[in-house]
Amino acid sequence: SAGKRKLPGKHAYVSISPEQIRLEENLKTLGITQEQLVDMAILIGTDFNEGVKGIGPKKGLELIRKNGSIENVIPKLKEEKLPTLDEIQEIRKIFLNPDVTDEYTLKWHKVDEEKVIEILCEEHQFSRDRVESTLKKFSKLNDMMKQRTLF
Repeated sequence: SAGKRKLPGKHAYVSISPEQIRLEENLKTLGITQEQLVDMAILIGTDFNEGVKGIGPKKGLELIRKNGSIENVIPKLKEEKLPTLDEIQEIRKIFLNPDVTDEYTLKWHKVDEEKVIEILCEEHQFSRDRVESTLKKFSKLNDMMKQRTLF
């Protein structure tokens, strides 16, 4: 969503708007395949692995371009904690062949405001005042969306 973001350590804000990232265009620009992108991510680190210490996006891209795949990169690294071939295959599977389903239904229920406050404020340190004021806006919207008679 569009909005403003506070600059860290400053009393200034910048406008932000959504950015669309197109996979095919970026892969072509980088000169790699989707599989190589996943190998890069494994080297850098993902939600599913820590990555290799000292390898960021630039070095990861360079290593994959030069060596073709993570299997060719691993033997050249001197780091102690490297992903195993089994871990590499498991992470690749998550990104390249994710488990998906078409069997679901969406049901909209009234918002559990206390649960929202608990998750956002107590677990993630959001401002309670801001969360409560946003919840009030949604409450008003919910009232407006109720079906009315045709007359």
